Amino acid sequence: MWTCKNLWKKLAPLARSSSTLCRQNARGVVLNNERRLPLVPQAHMSSGTPGSGGDNNLYYLLVGATCVGGGFYAYRTIKGDKERYQERINEIASRPNKVVPEQLITEVPGEQAAETPQETSVQGSVSEPIAVESEESSAPIAADSSAPIAADSSAPIAADSSAPIAADSSAPIAAKSEVSLSAVEESSPPPEEPAPCETTELSTEIAPVTEDAPAETPEITPIVEEVSPEVAAVEQEDPPTTPEAEIAPEPVVGPAPEESVGTPDADPVVDSEAALVARSVSEEAVEQPSEPALSEPSVEPSPVEVTEEPPAPVVESEPTPVAESLPAETAEPQTETESAAEPATVAPAEVPAPTPVEFPSHAPYLLIGGGTASFAAARSIRARDPGARVLIITDEPDLPYMRPPLSKELWFSDDPSVVDTLRFKQWNGKERSIYFQPPSFYVSPQDLEKVENGGVAVLTGKKVVHMDVRGNKVTLSDNTEISYDKCLIATGGVPRNLQVIERAGEEVTKRTTLFRKVEDFKALDKVSRDTKSITIIGGGFLGSELACALGRRSADSDLEVIQMFPEKGNMGKVLPEYLSNWTTAKVKSEGVTIITEALVKAVSFKDGKVEIKLKDGRVVKTDHIVAAVGLEPSVELAKSAGLEVDSDFGGFRVNAELQARSNIWVAGDAACFYDIRLGRRRVEHHDHAVVSGRLAGENMTGANKPYWHQSMFWSDLGPDVGYEAIGIVDSSLPTVGVFAKATAKDTPKAATEKSGTGIRSESETEGTASSPVASSTPEPPPVPEQKDNYGKGVIFYLRDKVVVGIILWNVFNRMPVARKIIKDGEEHADLNEVAKLFNIHED
Repeated sequence: MWTCKNLWKKLAPLARSSSTLCRQNARGVVLNNERRLPLVPQAHMSSGTPGSGGDNNLYYLLVGATCVGGGFYAYRTIKGDKERYQERINEIASRPNKVVPEQLITEVPGEQAAETPQETSVQGSVSEPIAVESEESSAPIAADSSAPIAADSSAPIAADSSAPIAADSSAPIAAKSEVSLSAVEESSPPPEEPAPCETTELSTEIAPVTEDAPAETPEITPIVEEVSPEVAAVEQEDPPTTPEAEIAPEPVVGPAPEESVGTPDADPVVDSEAALVARSVSEEAVEQPSEPALSEPSVEPSPVEVTEEPPAPVVESEPTPVAESLPAETAEPQTETESAAEPATVAPAEVPAPTPVEFPSHAPYLLIGGGTASFAAARSIRARDPGARVLIITDEPDLPYMRPPLSKELWFSDDPSVVDTLRFKQWNGKERSIYFQPPSFYVSPQDLEKVENGGVAVLTGKKVVHMDVRGNKVTLSDNTEISYDKCLIATGGVPRNLQVIERAGEEVTKRTTLFRKVEDFKALDKVSRDTKSITIIGGGFLGSELACALGRRSADSDLEVIQMFPEKGNMGKVLPEYLSNWTTAKVKSEGVTIITEALVKAVSFKDGKVEIKLKDGRVVKTDHIVAAVGLEPSVELAKSAGLEVDSDFGGFRVNAELQARSNIWVAGDAACFYDIRLGRRRVEHHDHAVVSGRLAGENMTGANKPYWHQSMFWSDLGPDVGYEAIGIVDSSLPTVGVFAKATAKDTPKAATEKSGTGIRSESETEGTASSPVASSTPEPPPVPEQKDNYGKGVIFYLRDKVVVGIILWNVFNRMPVARKIIKDGEEHADLNEVAKLFNIHED
């Protein structure tokens, strides 16, 4: 070899130089003769001695011999393994009990051969009961698990379960091991019965069993291959879970076998024996992987005693009672062995085992609050992230619903069951529910983490009382913690109450309604039917709507409805004075007694009546009070979360993206946001809840959009008068109003009939639950001409000669035009020309 290398080192430079010279000559020839010489095949030079190459030949010979020898050795090795494997298979096939896989499971390790004499002595006494019991316990396994035998479960079982099983089951079974072993020997023909008996014997001499089992584990690998995978899995788990102390008590196991053996003939003694045998069967099944080949001959000589297969029917009936006895710790081994055969039976038993979980411990998207903003956010999140898992937590018992109908359409329904169904007919005759979606739309909180494609779950009746921003988790009122990835705070607000009412005492408090939720609607509906007088304090949107609704109901009863407020007219803080006065006259025409410029000084309960004293000395006696004096944003979480609360407007202070922290957003009534067009604001209207919730949901999924969409709000004073507003509408701002005569088309009822929607922001809350019905309402009569010509019109609110707010009075479906005017932010020399954009002069 060294000679070869040295020669190559010497010849290589010569070869390279010669090849270079050839190429140079070739180029020259091409240049001179203008044609390239044909290429000559490269010469293959030998590095051996001149003319022979003997070293190379020797090298190839050695390498070839090595390869041939290695291949031959590998072939012999593989062939030998194959022959040994085939011999082992033939040996197993020659066993008489090979047909029943359960017998393999229950076979005893090599120690059995030595223990056989001892077992024979005890055999006579307990042989019969043991046989019956063994048949019962083994039969179910044989029937169900024989077919699905898995080859892959053999090795792990043999390795893991052999030693521990022998150690755990030895002591308890030792007492009656001899008895069971004898029965096993006799049961060689019926493999089912010997299994339990053999196991019992194993436990008798625990020490030797433990030693031999691991030694012969490799040989059992083929045997284990025939064991069903389910049984194998159960067996692996069993050893640690069944300590000796648990197996010892026989009375616990007794009841389970009694139920199954009851069909044949079972004496109390037989049952106790059967329990032990059953335990031995399960443990034996666990120890099966460690069974040596010696155990097989010991089982073969067993007489036909166990061959009694009349108990076979009993065996089939056993699985059911066995599943019932699963909860008992003592019977665990038995149930485990049988559970492999009948997984269906075990399933119900496993249900009570895990502690019931009412809700998930983690939610990728956590929405606090169950109102309109939360629902809009959930829908937006799911639209951008179809697989999102959203959890809504609300302290109300109801699923997300819309609040406007509580003070509008529900009161004008003729259906007496509307309080229970919460379904109503809109002005256009279509019927719908106040709930955004039916219960089937939502996922159960327990299943939220399991649903493949995600979903929206609602956890009702739970209130978030603490928020850990750093730890990304919240604490509920029952001290339960839920972690989150991203969180939305949409807690809304609570109705504001008058201090004089709060100090008035319990009797007054019981007769006061703070109108906000479904239960408030139901309570007030009942009060309106049972009492004779109701006084509404407040002249804003809610107070005026409830006054008109209750006033309309008073026409059919002797109910007296009184409305009082400190302003000069209804909605005096929003409408210009002339339009506020006109609205007050409209409310009076509904049968409501109006008391303007009323400041409540004191409230008391006297002679079964609530007495309201005003600052000007007037006194009003009534049966019930409805306080509609505004909304207080719910910001209780601000302190624990370390979030900022705006000192001027209230609510959580957020940026234009409605973000309070890197992973926390706020929407709805509780959000004090920065409007890029109108500055910092806080709005308490349905459409704002929809718009802000939708924007927050988009930003939670990475949109990073600012709040630029101007939300609108609307109010209906019955089916004939309504208005829609957008922007900043404040009666303290200068206004310009352009009005025209109203027609039959210019009413809320006609507008809903034309658009097919009752909620003006329906386009924002698409897909709400509704069902069309035939319209039973007649064509609206022509609206009587108003003496002040306020039938319909547009009111512009100005700040520095720029339009910042618009009210469309009985003008519907023109909100996009109003939104564009505010967005442009331009000065307009003649607002009458601008009003023409709304087509108010069309007939």
